Amino acid sequence: MALALTELTVSHFRSHKLARLSLDSRPVAIHGPNGAGKTNILEAVSLFSPGRGLRRASAAEMTRRPEALGWKLSGVLDARGKRHEIETWSEGGAARQIRIDGKLASQVDLGKLARIVWLIPSMDRLWIEGAEGRRRFLDRMALSFDPGHAEATLTYEKAMRERNRLLKDQVHDPHWYAALEDQMAEAGYRVHRARLNTLVHLRAAQEQAETAFPAADLDLVQADGPMPETPGELRDALAENRFRDMAAGRTLIGPHRSDLTGVYAAKGVPARDCSTGEQKALLISLILANARALSRLSGAPPILLLDEVAAHLDAGRRRALYDEICALGAQAWMTGTGPELFSDLGDRAQVFEVRETDGISEVVGG
Repeated sequence: MALALTELTVSHFRSHKLARLSLDSRPVAIHGPNGAGKTNILEAVSLFSPGRGLRRASAAEMTRRPEALGWKLSGVLDARGKRHEIETWSEGGAARQIRIDGKLASQVDLGKLARIVWLIPSMDRLWIEGAEGRRRFLDRMALSFDPGHAEATLTYEKAMRERNRLLKDQVHDPHWYAALEDQMAEAGYRVHRARLNTLVHLRAAQEQAETAFPAADLDLVQADGPMPETPGELRDALAENRFRDMAAGRTLIGPHRSDLTGVYAAKGVPARDCSTGEQKALLISLILANARALSRLSGAPPILLLDEVAAHLDAGRRRALYDEICALGAQAWMTGTGPELFSDLGDRAQVFEVRETDGISEVVGG
């Protein structure tokens, strides 16, 4: 049973004053010139899942200017044969709120319904930039398998920030550290296990697939030796490392020091040393593996958001991508500058055009 948004209404969000889309479970192709507001639609869809969306923007940044009235997104999600009405909104720059079937809900509640993964142009440099971006990429995948992953990550990061403040202030009283290290140990262990479990799912999905995209050998490595294997071991390691951390002014062990490494399996070449095209193909391969794994585990692939993905593929790879998406039965939202980029999809997709006039975006077609 497909997971799909069948209705989407966007109000005062980014460049869109009001947009309404009626959909089915087929892929969604959105074309229009650069700056017209295509990615804004994908960002709106990304907010039907936990987190800050594909741009990681604050609620205030998403509101349409110059009105700055706040924004609201509403939609109908068909999930595993059940229909859910979802609303998410922000007023006056406040933290966004969520309502599911008329009742206020949490982001964890939302994550249990909507599994959404994405690939955007800023990820193209994933393998050659810092470890933080790779951790975030892996965490987004982990969240698709475990809706509680975001909560564990936030708990760990909050406790670590407070511990780092003590370290910078040269506080020596162990009682101040103990409670924070307890939180970090429990949440950090959950974060690390979720990441490792995600790699297991991705490896299995790649091994079992016949695909035109290259497989990646993935591993999770630590900057300062092996990650402690239990919450108790992590708690002890944090306590033992206090004086070293105090000298550095920050916490030097834990899941925030992890890094995702990738190797182009068929060539044995580290992803960071691959060509730009090969790096892009590896990323697409991982997104498709994520979708296949979720489909196998939950019975439905996630919603895919693929921003400007077609422009960076040759015609053969583009056809292969579309064929894999359709074979999965995934509702993939894809953007491109012209309709010709999606011609191979034919009537397998719903096609929309985004136009911009005087700073206001308009969605037509469908």
